[in-house]
Amino acid sequence: MAPQTQKSLLVTEIGKPLTLVTDHPVPQPGPGQVLIRVTVAGPNPHDQKARDTGLFIADSLPAILTNDVVGEVVALGSGVTKYSPGDHIVGQPGFAPGSVQNGFQEFAVLDVDFTAKIPTGFTDDDGATLPTNIIAPLVSLFDSATLDIPAPWTPEAKSFDYKNTTILVLGGGSNCGRFGVQLASLAGIGQIVVVGGNESELKSYGATHIIDRHGSPDEITARIRDIVGDDLLYAYDAVNPPETQIIGINALSTTKKGRFARLLPSPLGEAESQIKPKKEGYVLGNTFGSSHAKPELCKAFWERVPEYLVEKKIVPTKYIVVKGLDVDKVNEVLDAYRDGKRVVKTHFHVVTENAIEYSITLIFFPKYTYFNQYQEE
Repeated sequence: MAPQTQKSLLVTEIGKPLTLVTDHPVPQPGPGQVLIRVTVAGPNPHDQKARDTGLFIADSLPAILTNDVVGEVVALGSGVTKYSPGDHIVGQPGFAPGSVQNGFQEFAVLDVDFTAKIPTGFTDDDGATLPTNIIAPLVSLFDSATLDIPAPWTPEAKSFDYKNTTILVLGGGSNCGRFGVQLASLAGIGQIVVVGGNESELKSYGATHIIDRHGSPDEITARIRDIVGDDLLYAYDAVNPPETQIIGINALSTTKKGRFARLLPSPLGEAESQIKPKKEGYVLGNTFGSSHAKPELCKAFWERVPEYLVEKKIVPTKYIVVKGLDVDKVNEVLDAYRDGKRVVKTHFHVVTENAIEYSITLIFFPKYTYFNQYQEE
């Protein structure tokens, strides 16, 4: 039985470090929800923006961060039959103000629709690599507002020619890029062209062409067009700011209407003047990688996550582990994101039994690449 209060890390003031409290209320599950004892919580770059700029949380302080959450089910809300107490599950919390679902607390509530059981042979850490970094490309590739490629489990998939489709993935060295390649391959897309990242890793996921990311936008676009010609209709950008998003836009066909999905939605500004003319125009889609914002697509995906893991259609990415709900080390990771340092995905073992402790300094020094073999090159 869960206690009434718990340890939590809170944002109490925008622009200030997180603080540790020991008397935060333990939430209770409602219909269609479960209460979990959090085992793994993983911060991402948007958590730094939340702490420092108020992204998603400005009007709901104090707030708890992290949307990569894994834990052990301890209580079921009404109507829940999918899980039993003791099951270990991974899920993506919502982004609604005042959410009680986020990971930097000992107990959290999750909506069953956006969770999956950790299958035999996989660890809680494997599961924690998924939520934020796979839902963003899932929405980019398969939502009607972005690339609008039919998800492979939908009726529309039966008539879509995946084999003769080409997709461009920009940012193959990022986790959202890696999972974008995996999802494109899972769907059966025949030609997956990737800019950046480790060639052997990305080809193991199903990429067909890897392009060097170094060079001017025009040079990189020319490399892409040497492969795709003037026929590219789908481009997904996992990392670029507006000044280099034009690489993907200019790679799209000039005679057919293509689609460009991006994770960074800033206005193109002056970069827009560098976009080459397109007879039929193009669709620019901004991605909000939230299961709750795209429930139909994401619920169907979460239902399939265990089988995709077992069948190796989805492969967890690399991470390092920090033992405990350590507020100082959490703030160090968020500071590293803020300062533009290379950060290996970091998992905080909120429940510390059998956890392995690594010094947080491992995140910042390239010589420890054995924790993340496939960093951007």
